[in-house]
Amino acid sequence: MQLRQWIVACGIAAAVAAGLKTELVAQEVPALVDKQLPGLLTTYKGIHTAPELSHHEAQTSALLADELRKAGYTVTERVGKYPDGSQAYGVVGILKNGAGPTLLVRADIDALPVTEDTKLPYASKVRAKNPAGQDVGVMHACGHDVHITTIIGVARNMAALKSQWHGTLMLIGQPSEETIDGAKAMLADHLYERFGKPDLAIALHDANFAAGKVSVVSGPALASSTSIDVVMRGVGTHGAAPEAGKDPIVMAAEFIVELQTVVSRSTPPSQPAVVTVGDIHGGTKRNIISDEVKMELTTRCYSEEVRQAIIEGVKRTAKGVAIAAGVPENRMPIVTVLDHESTPATINDPALAARLQKIFVAKLGSENVIEKQPIMGSEDFGIFSLDHQIPAVIFWLGAYDPAKVAESERTGVALPSPHSPFFAPLPEPTLRTGVTAMTDAAMALLQ
Repeated sequence: MQLRQWIVACGIAAAVAAGLKTELVAQEVPALVDKQLPGLLTTYKGIHTAPELSHHEAQTSALLADELRKAGYTVTERVGKYPDGSQAYGVVGILKNGAGPTLLVRADIDALPVTEDTKLPYASKVRAKNPAGQDVGVMHACGHDVHITTIIGVARNMAALKSQWHGTLMLIGQPSEETIDGAKAMLADHLYERFGKPDLAIALHDANFAAGKVSVVSGPALASSTSIDVVMRGVGTHGAAPEAGKDPIVMAAEFIVELQTVVSRSTPPSQPAVVTVGDIHGGTKRNIISDEVKMELTTRCYSEEVRQAIIEGVKRTAKGVAIAAGVPENRMPIVTVLDHESTPATINDPALAARLQKIFVAKLGSENVIEKQPIMGSEDFGIFSLDHQIPAVIFWLGAYDPAKVAESERTGVALPSPHSPFFAPLPEPTLRTGVTAMTDAAMALLQ
């Protein structure tokens, strides 16, 4: 046989072998998921019933660590260090499988201070103290229970399919996503120095569209979140003698109205941006003009340039209102950007997003891969990319009963979204699709 014929013959044989291997994987993944599903449903409901707030995920992290060890992973607990020096409840599971790329797969594990009202038989009745010392309900109102259960299923699948991929799988149980300081805490605890720097990073997040479907957004996926405190200071006096003071409540009201022009007149119309005053406190009694009013703001956008323009606009507007009111220089507003409560925009790597889109279309069917727009919600998963040095993508997982989605589309009545006390994923198809999609993605990327 001539060399050219031999090369062609080998190429055909390799292609056939690769095709058979792909077909084998395609058959094995659904079977593995079906086998696991009853146990995963039990695990999911148990996690949902026992949620834990950010910074307090002791039992949740222990459960995840135990499941990863059972699946054959080398597991390290309490990974993460907060600025105050306290240790986080991060979990890292490593499965080395020969030479090849390192893939990071993240699941966030914390819950929210929300009192559940879903009426589900496994609804949370947990209550806890929030950072302000208030007694609050606790709920997996953002679907992190789905994410934890999914990564457990993926861990088992990847261990069972070790003969069909190579490289290193790094599974991350990330704490404190809801307070957007968990990813920072894990990196501050030398995550990549200790466990290796990944070549790729992926995550999923459930959403209120039909279970059985996924969506991959290329480029901006979630907005940055910047927390800003504004203290509008005045000069206190009797309510019957306003001319003797400088009223910070009136100034705060004017500031809030003027603040709307920061987006409408200081940022490009083509760049989405939001500025919201979510909390305001001032005064002690109806006939006293107070010394100050405190406001808590959140801002959202996709670009650092717009973010900086908003921050400067907030400072400028606050000072301008105070100057117009005749506030003395030593009582100018105090504007504080809270870096520990802020996170950059999550920008999906376009090339990796295209790869995942192709994988999902091939494995789930084009009818189950739908288009979604970027949202103004925020996430800290993007921090794992080290400012886009590591290609990273977070994709969306449908979590709602398709019949309820169809009814919502017909009537125009919106379904409960994440962070709602009524948010209730449909477990069986959501977990089936989540575990299948993430396993398919990991298998394809670790080749």
